[in-house]
Amino acid sequence: MIYNIKLTITHRYSAPAANSRHVIRVLPPSIAGRQQLLNHQINITPLPEARAERVDFFANASTTFTQQAAHDEMVIQLSCHVDIAPPLVWRDRSCDVGTLQRHWQDSRDLSAQSPLHFLGPTPRLAPDAMITDFAQSLFAPRDTVVANVITIGRAVFDAMTFDARATDVTTDAAEAFRLRRGVCQDFSQIMILALQALGIPAGYVSGYLRTHPPKGGVKLAGVDAMHAWVRAWCGPDMGWIEYDPTNATLVGTDHIVAGYGRDYADIAPVSGHLRAAGGQQNTQAVDVTLVG
Repeated sequence: MIYNIKLTITHRYSAPAANSRHVIRVLPPSIAGRQQLLNHQINITPLPEARAERVDFFANASTTFTQQAAHDEMVIQLSCHVDIAPPLVWRDRSCDVGTLQRHWQDSRDLSAQSPLHFLGPTPRLAPDAMITDFAQSLFAPRDTVVANVITIGRAVFDAMTFDARATDVTTDAAEAFRLRRGVCQDFSQIMILALQALGIPAGYVSGYLRTHPPKGGVKLAGVDAMHAWVRAWCGPDMGWIEYDPTNATLVGTDHIVAGYGRDYADIAPVSGHLRAAGGQQNTQAVDVTLVG
């Protein structure tokens, strides 16, 4: 199936900004057996003075650009087509968590796919006693890693309420868990900390989700935002699996990957710095439509 993805990110500044340098990480990569990027275009307004494309350590496509002149609004627009492969049929081949821990303890692999990068802590994710207690109360040592991952993901879904007003991009996982409210970023980072507390390597996935209109309703254009979910390493025989705690489901063909990282900071859609006075307002609009 082929998806058409359109993303618009708008930054409006209360006073003109200048001397800015940004990194964009919004472009879905081609992943063998999973998804194929067919075409894409990224437009930036105002037109940057300098722009460069590269791939980072975790194989995420990124665009770096600078804008020297003063501007009161910056708009980033992505348009692309991505071909999603049919879902693979898999069975649980994972070991128990104790065996998994011995696997990563013996590992000397430091490549981007190594589970050693995904055991924490990170700049945005530090162990939290409440989340650790939450995870340990659910831990089933005789069950497989996959079973424990699904249990934790479902429990995060049950414990949390989706509330776009309760948190913002700077809210840490511990605070969101205390509120028991948040958005996909919060759900995902809480699940990552819970899995890591059990010795299960886990990381952050940024991407897009095809959403469906309510029954009898019409899908509105531009109302969605980028999505986030979790990947967990389940041992050398099983590898990585992905789970969406915001929707309590294993990831399927409605999920399109934009990038992988340890936490949100590794794959934030836009990061950087600028010279400005006053505040700013940021908005995001996403459309994911099936075209074939």
